[in-house]
Amino acid sequence: MDYREGIAKKDGVEIMFRDYGAESSKPILMVHGLGAQLVHWAPHLIEFLVSNNYRPITFDNRDSGLSSRFKEKPSLQLGYLRYFLRLPIKTEYNLNDMAKDGIDVLDHLGVDNAHILGTSMGGMISQIICAKYPDRVRSFTLIASTASVPGPLNGPTKEVRTMMLERSQLENPTMEEVYQRELKWVGLIGMENKKIDTPEFREETINNYIRVEGVKDGFGYARQLFAILSSKNRLRKIRSIKAKTLIVHGKKDPVINVKNSYLMNSLIPKSELVVIDNMRHLIEEEILDQFKNKLLAHLTQS
Repeated sequence: MDYREGIAKKDGVEIMFRDYGAESSKPILMVHGLGAQLVHWAPHLIEFLVSNNYRPITFDNRDSGLSSRFKEKPSLQLGYLRYFLRLPIKTEYNLNDMAKDGIDVLDHLGVDNAHILGTSMGGMISQIICAKYPDRVRSFTLIASTASVPGPLNGPTKEVRTMMLERSQLENPTMEEVYQRELKWVGLIGMENKKIDTPEFREETINNYIRVEGVKDGFGYARQLFAILSSKNRLRKIRSIKAKTLIVHGKKDPVINVKNSYLMNSLIPKSELVVIDNMRHLIEEEILDQFKNKLLAHLTQS
């Protein structure tokens, strides 16, 4: 699929972006989750949007992909301890800074306003965009996310937390180690009983590994997670969101419990909630098929 790429530079931070579809189409800024590169967006979602005359604008969050990397080597175990003890967590940046990165991408492209779609951590960042920059927002689609700070009662399962800790401290993994980790991760948070170990998935994982070949540690992942843990909850902030909002969540999500979306639905004024029975945390093609008509209607009416 054709796209345009570039780098938005502001205040010493460089954000790599990819711009799909016709420039005359309606822009939709897509904000991805923890540790994800812009290439991790599902191709079927991008293709669906482009085929319906939208212009998906994706980007690498700071500390992922080809965007700026920061320097601290945080201990996630120590960070979690400080979080549970309600002690301050020092970070090089927070979710507000990451929200500004998204606005900087729009500014760089000369886009006055756009539909906003965020998933997981990207949904947290997008909540700030929608609340803080309402004039830049046409509509809001919020997928598999939360307005609360993740904790034992509303956040990841023990298995997910264990894998997150392991990734945050990973250094110099081989290609095969990365591939085996991806198989385990997608198997844990993706659709149940879906075949993952395919030639296509291996090729995609290798290409994504090569794209960031110069980065051989998980510290950026840890810094992003610290940005989440150090941020206050957004329960009051999301009450001020003016844009029409579609919330989508998997009933079996092991990363962010679905009850978070029921709460957000009760707080965001013009919101609608869609809960998908066989969805966990990812947007597989079979999952998109269950809400794409609702998504299209939501975007069209906004």
